[in-house]
Amino acid sequence: MTIALEKPAPIILQGGRHAGIRRWLWIVAALVFVMVVVGGATRLTGSGLSITEWKPITGALPPLSAETWASEFAKYRASPQYQLLNQGMSLGEFQFIYWWEWGHRQLGRFIGLVYLGGFLVVAALRLLPWRQTLVLFGMGLLLGLQGAIGWIMVASGLQPGMTAVAPVKLTLHLTFAALFFASVIAFATWKTPLRRIEPARGRIMAWVLLALLFGQIALGGLVAGSRAGFTYNTWPLMDGALVPGAQTLFVRPSFWENFVDNAALVQFNHRLGAYMLLALALWHAVSLRRTAPASGTAKRVTAIAGLTLAQAALGIVTLLLVVPLWAGLAHQALGFMVLAMGVVHVTRTEGAARA
Repeated sequence: MTIALEKPAPIILQGGRHAGIRRWLWIVAALVFVMVVVGGATRLTGSGLSITEWKPITGALPPLSAETWASEFAKYRASPQYQLLNQGMSLGEFQFIYWWEWGHRQLGRFIGLVYLGGFLVVAALRLLPWRQTLVLFGMGLLLGLQGAIGWIMVASGLQPGMTAVAPVKLTLHLTFAALFFASVIAFATWKTPLRRIEPARGRIMAWVLLALLFGQIALGGLVAGSRAGFTYNTWPLMDGALVPGAQTLFVRPSFWENFVDNAALVQFNHRLGAYMLLALALWHAVSLRRTAPASGTAKRVTAIAGLTLAQAALGIVTLLLVVPLWAGLAHQALGFMVLAMGVVHVTRTEGAARA
């Protein structure tokens, strides 16, 4: 008697999804989260322009001798930031900012290698259907684009007369990091089997909440890029009023330029975004707790509302203290934690709707 052996079905991220793929994706997400925090520290310590060249391969090696340190320092001394802002900096002070930027770049390289290694395993062993593998490939391209945007951002700060990177390019760098971070979490959780039946309520609000989270991260990037957090350090009033006058919000000759390069309007928009996001998160939580108080959805949106409230409070503290390093990093980190919760909320509500 001949026994026919069936060809094993490919493992997909559904009911019996591959635990190894899921762990790989969560490791990548964790590394990106750390990268965002390190990037914030690099920015707040003024370290981002300390390495004036982009060498994707050979740049992985740091200076290893007095001669190479002298060479790197000479390149930095030729930069506008040194000449306009850091004249007289010692070699030791340069090494401090250099190591921050070098570490930031090495972490980026490491994330790329971890993602590439995992993707090659998935593709070579055909662990996923080709459509899902193609999505992973597209996410890899997004990661590579993020690295290229990072160098474009740094190059903008090396132009004559510049002492920092361009706010819009810093915002793009942060926003694309958020997009990749969200895509990894979404792929890992999109078809996770629900432990129990949840009401398919709040789908539209979940998407609106996620869109506002992305918008607020982008506005935060503009605040960071224009150093708007170091001005108007009062709350709830700003420039002595809840709504500053037009002479404060629109001082640039170009109307649209104010939205990206006027510290007053940039900070005011970030405040408005925070108010809208907090109001929606609280309303979403209250409405779901009334209609389905025992559901996982209600508990999840309650946690999101709590994190959003904590993030708003931390933002106020950061502003009032004039952006100390610990507060700035905590504010950025918590923002990405709220974003992660928002992505999971969307994938879970979509899963409930499709169940």
